[in-house]
Amino acid sequence: MASAARPDARIRLGIRVRGVVQGVGFRPFVYRIARARGLDGFVRNDAEGVWIEVEGAEEDARGLARQLTAGAPPLAAVTAVDVEDLPLAGDTAFRVLESGPGVSGRATIPVDAATCEACLQELFDPADRRYRYPFVNCTDCGPRYTIVRETPYDRKKTTMDAFALCGPCLAEYENPLDRRFHAEPNACGDCGPKLELRRPGTSALCGAAALTAAVEVLNAGGILALKGLGGFQLAADARDGRAVARLRSRKGRPSKPFALMARDLDIARTVGEVTREAERAMTSPARPIVLLRRRPDAAMAQEIAPGLSEAGVMLPCTPLHHLLVNDGPPLLVMTSGNLSEEPIARENGEAVENLSGIADAFLLHDREIHTRADDSVVRIVAGEAQPLRRSRGFVPEPIRIPVPADAAPVLGVGAGLKNTVCLTRGDEAFLSPHVGDLGNPGAIEFFEEVVEKLKRLFSVEPAAVAHDLHPDYFSTRWAIASGAPREPVQHHHAHVAACLAEHGRTETAIGIAFDGTGCGPSGELWGGEILTADLIGFRRAGHLRALRLPGGEAAIRQPWRTAAGALLDAGETLAALDGVEPGRVHAIRKMLEKNLRCPEATGAGRWFDVVAALCGFHGAITYEGQAAAELEASAGADGADPYPFELLGGDRDTPFEVDLRPMVREIARARRAGAPVRDVSSGFHETMASVVLESARFVRRISGLETAVFSGGVFQNRTLTERAKQLLEADGFYVLIHRRVPANDGGVSLGQAAVAASRLARRDGRI
Repeated sequence: MASAARPDARIRLGIRVRGVVQGVGFRPFVYRIARARGLDGFVRNDAEGVWIEVEGAEEDARGLARQLTAGAPPLAAVTAVDVEDLPLAGDTAFRVLESGPGVSGRATIPVDAATCEACLQELFDPADRRYRYPFVNCTDCGPRYTIVRETPYDRKKTTMDAFALCGPCLAEYENPLDRRFHAEPNACGDCGPKLELRRPGTSALCGAAALTAAVEVLNAGGILALKGLGGFQLAADARDGRAVARLRSRKGRPSKPFALMARDLDIARTVGEVTREAERAMTSPARPIVLLRRRPDAAMAQEIAPGLSEAGVMLPCTPLHHLLVNDGPPLLVMTSGNLSEEPIARENGEAVENLSGIADAFLLHDREIHTRADDSVVRIVAGEAQPLRRSRGFVPEPIRIPVPADAAPVLGVGAGLKNTVCLTRGDEAFLSPHVGDLGNPGAIEFFEEVVEKLKRLFSVEPAAVAHDLHPDYFSTRWAIASGAPREPVQHHHAHVAACLAEHGRTETAIGIAFDGTGCGPSGELWGGEILTADLIGFRRAGHLRALRLPGGEAAIRQPWRTAAGALLDAGETLAALDGVEPGRVHAIRKMLEKNLRCPEATGAGRWFDVVAALCGFHGAITYEGQAAAELEASAGADGADPYPFELLGGDRDTPFEVDLRPMVREIARARRAGAPVRDVSSGFHETMASVVLESARFVRRISGLETAVFSGGVFQNRTLTERAKQLLEADGFYVLIHRRVPANDGGVSLGQAAVAASRLARRDGRI
């Protein structure tokens, strides 16, 4: 309750600030305001965030409280400011105190942030004591989540506790008016982490000599393994085709595109089209990889992204990266330091052991990475960044979900591929970094590691574990073995719920969930689903026609097999597969005729495989979504008419089927007539967008729903997403697409957690 005292009367306020307010310079920000207003009292971190007590004139004390959300430090994110009146205590100065004890664990750890402009100026200023020091940072930038062990976020609880501050650094650290006040990773060349270069057959080099030798490796066309912010990366000169080819060969990565790191935006523009939205994403503190439309004369080796029309480019995110691209090649391949499908290496010994067959040299340092975090990836879709992989720079930024603030905490353990986990704390959801494929032992270890770290950092023990229905996912088996109460959530419901939750929506919506395959309620293979869903439950309103997959998983790796099934189902011959060895085609025909080992799946992703095969993609898939990505890349820029399709059956109680056999027949005829791939691909994408429109119209007619949600890995496809969104909005629908979490399985854990938290809240009578 507001005090009735005169404006100049002396009062004391207790102010609780919640959000991302630790490790971001928030206490010195408060200190400066308090000093300017002549207030006494203190500020400190605790397990809930920041606690402030101020004493002085009422106008100034309440004015300070109002200022806390305006002009806060760049990395801060204030979510709540609560004020209470306290008795006067007679303070005669304003102090910044050591972190206090806490019991509720409401603090939020800041994300890792790219080097700020002030630190960059120091890095390249010969007169500065941190000139060319590869670990320069301040409260506005540097490592956070990847080095913290537990809360509150203090140096002694990070991996920087191994480095004792020298006199000048300690003076900065203890001065509330310095921008390095309580910058926990603060250090300099005298007291902080140091570089070391190891190369077979030579003695180790340290410091500046290590950096010089690393640049020599890159300039000579070698492959460098370097310890980045959240793990190891592999670097090579992106303009050197032979170096890139060697990296592909050694890493066993024949086709999957490599990410690039450009010295600056001007170099990035030599690779691709840097739109205003792309520039905003590239220069953000998160510094993600941004997919850019490639220039025809892109200044990079052709081996970077074979068959694709885009290239993933990021700007340097650490001082070490800045030094490498400043001294060496201005455009580097910068890919994850791992073997195929394994998590990125984190420790020096682990990297040297695992990557010795790939890297020519290792640029190491002695600052421990506590939690790995791979580079994040975004794509500009419908004018805004959409994450494809949410990791470094975004984790553990909370996502507010529409459940009560006192909702029971839950843990969503995600899917089998592109796994993430999600822990809720009231109405906050914390996603882990990208974990990866849980078919890999290293990823399983990382999965268990991040579960424990999230619980420890946020002082939460989940009341329930939400998991997929698929019995063979490791995450499902882990949930069962955990012994905790479980909340199963169907895969495509989780996709739709993730998009609803990130937008703060709870109403029932039309959910278009298109992906490769996911487990239906009775074990069926779903993936082309039209649902009505909210954060509690769902109903299947319709689906794409099922395809037979000759050989099961083999058909996913070899799309022409699925195309053979689609052609025969449509009454066509297999002549369109004349690029495949005839004996193999004959064998698959026999399997289909006898219906031998031909499981059925409604997966939308499989239809992209079919059309890619009809357009000549007859090889084997070497990375997930390859055929679909190359099909999208081949589409013409001009609009096209959709191919024919039909909606069969369906009512309020029975799902309709989207019959795509007419489309298959038309595409087969067009290809026989010599239609260009670009025209077929354009027509197919227009068809799928029209399928989304007509499906949504059907559901609206029988339900009255007008909000549509797009989710699932197929909606990583920008061409489909933008066109379908355009069609639906022109027809009066309100369309939600992903902005905070990936449309692919990287967002499933959020959907699982949101559904489980909502169900528990309903059972408890909170909603």
